[in-house]
Amino acid sequence: MKSTAPGGRTQIGLLTDDAQFEQSIRTTFGASTQIDLNVVNGRLSGREDMLDFSGMAIAILDLDDAAEAEVVALQCLMLRAGDWPPVIAVSRGFDANVARILVQSRVADFLVKPIAPVDLVRACARLSKRETEEAKTEAQIYTLLPSAGGVGVTTLAIQTAMLLLNSRGSRMRPSTCLVDLDFQHGAVADYLDLEPRLNLGEIELRPERLDRQLLEVMLSHHASGLAVVSAPHRPAEMRSFNPDVVTRLLDLVSSHFDYVVFDMPRTWFSWTDNVLLGSNKIFIISEATVPGLRHAKQLVAAIQGRLGSAANPQVIVNRFNQKMFSSGLRHADLEQVLGESFATAIPNDYALVREAIDRGVTLDEVKPGNKITQQLKKHLLPQVAGKSAAKLALPLLSKLRLLPAR
Repeated sequence: MKSTAPGGRTQIGLLTDDAQFEQSIRTTFGASTQIDLNVVNGRLSGREDMLDFSGMAIAILDLDDAAEAEVVALQCLMLRAGDWPPVIAVSRGFDANVARILVQSRVADFLVKPIAPVDLVRACARLSKRETEEAKTEAQIYTLLPSAGGVGVTTLAIQTAMLLLNSRGSRMRPSTCLVDLDFQHGAVADYLDLEPRLNLGEIELRPERLDRQLLEVMLSHHASGLAVVSAPHRPAEMRSFNPDVVTRLLDLVSSHFDYVVFDMPRTWFSWTDNVLLGSNKIFIISEATVPGLRHAKQLVAAIQGRLGSAANPQVIVNRFNQKMFSSGLRHADLEQVLGESFATAIPNDYALVREAIDRGVTLDEVKPGNKITQQLKKHLLPQVAGKSAAKLALPLLSKLRLLPAR
């Protein structure tokens, strides 16, 4: 489903089993020829895995009496809804505990019946305005995660960040940040010969302290102009960090840079889902072996199982070496095993990568126009160009202004 219909109309989704409330909504939005209302009759519990309002401009979910089953269903849905629109939750009465759960579930607004039509219109307009503003300022996020250890995810994350940094030419470089989320064994700073400056101990007890000014102090800057977020090694400290710290960090970098690249650890943490949900592109890095491809395929299925079909992770097969008369894996084998999730294969050039790591520089500084960078560029840059050329549709706020006052 699309947020804008072929005729330029905006799509709004409604789930309810309240006939009177449905009629009120139909009357409210039916006054505008610019809005299509997509109604699903019934309750949320029992259908949270099947309901699909992705691509809508706004989703209105009627929880009716906010029963426990309805609230639990909403929590499950919000965890899985990767590309859902802002959600307005509606209930028959107000309950402080339910309201707290809705906020934690990232519901955009909460209304209590009976609802005056003008209040619903204002809520939709407010959300539309916020979404439009965020679309102009939030970063495009590329997340790379390994299917196994030692597959070269850090090297490809660095090259991806460099490609995005230089995607508009040297005169108008977009601000780009590379974030190393492997807080225990991260290698981004070492690969680029930078001092890791992210002090997690200083902010873990009070995540709210992390603001733009403190983030600047904890950023490392590469000579190319790339900003890097990386923490010092903690090889003997095996623990999970406060997820609020990670969430705050992700919010900050995504609102202050044009592009953000996340170098993910192999271990799945409590905050991993949030990172993947907020990503525009998810790339799984695999090695060119049968076990590697099997692990990558399993990870694709696991991500889609947790985040829903809206998540579309793609697999990049690294260090691929195809010889004409070799009995090893062929390009056709990669396509057959991975299917639609196969993105591209990166050629193997171990000597080049090793020299770049030892010197603390990028691959292009060692060998301009190398095959690894060229293959990544062929896959990534057309997507970047497409995003830059995309035009925003008429904001919902403008269309809602067409509704008569009530």
